[in-house]
Amino acid sequence: MTDSSLIQVSGLRKIYRGAEMPAVDNLSFVVHEGDIFGLLGPNGAGKSTTIMALCGLLKINAGSIQIFGLSINQKGAEIRKLIGVAPQEIALFPMLTAYENLAYFGRMYGLDRATIRQRVDHLLEDFGLKEKAKVRVAHFSGGMKRRLNLIAALLHRPRLLILDEPTSGVDVQSRKMILDYLLSLQAEGVTIIYSSHLLDEAENLCSWFSILDEGRLIAEGKLKDMPAMNSGSRNLEQLFLELTGKRTRD
Repeated sequence: MTDSSLIQVSGLRKIYRGAEMPAVDNLSFVVHEGDIFGLLGPNGAGKSTTIMALCGLLKINAGSIQIFGLSINQKGAEIRKLIGVAPQEIALFPMLTAYENLAYFGRMYGLDRATIRQRVDHLLEDFGLKEKAKVRVAHFSGGMKRRLNLIAALLHRPRLLILDEPTSGVDVQSRKMILDYLLSLQAEGVTIIYSSHLLDEAENLCSWFSILDEGRLIAEGKLKDMPAMNSGSRNLEQLFLELTGKRTRD
């Protein structure tokens, strides 16, 4: 790995039992420290499979993943302590309050009670949820749940944050709050993997992007390099459609 490489994925392949085609096939990419790395692609492109593999939650058929210079296969438990993950599906207990949810995740990360209280209070205030600390999550709006889902991934102050559709289904105000916070984290040196189908959002947020389709990497680079990738593309959405086609994906 080079000095600035936080993640190195080489020849990643995963085929699910009973499937005719692999979900990801010979996928390789590098994520550099301090980047907001956009992992983009249509439905079924292999984004979620890649994220699960990065988190050590999926056994791969071939290839290697190194994070912080450690093999995910050999040091998965050690790596998971250093990363924060906010999945697309809300990973919260609806019948617990916001504070109870975060206290539970704080204990999972091995934080002591005083640290949990300090960090929970601080993050709830940052995300506009301090007045909702004692409210059950079942009564939260979609935007509030999404913000709380992100807070749960930030409690242990991870060096790497992995986000799968972090603004899915949220209101405009919640989206702006989340994106502004992600940019502030990047300014503090946190590396972020951002997976989404919201291309305008990715264009404004990501410092580097990789586009997947049918399990393969079909384009990667900085946004300023887009004209060199496809002379007819003026923005990320046009490049995306040129590369992946216009047929719908279910």
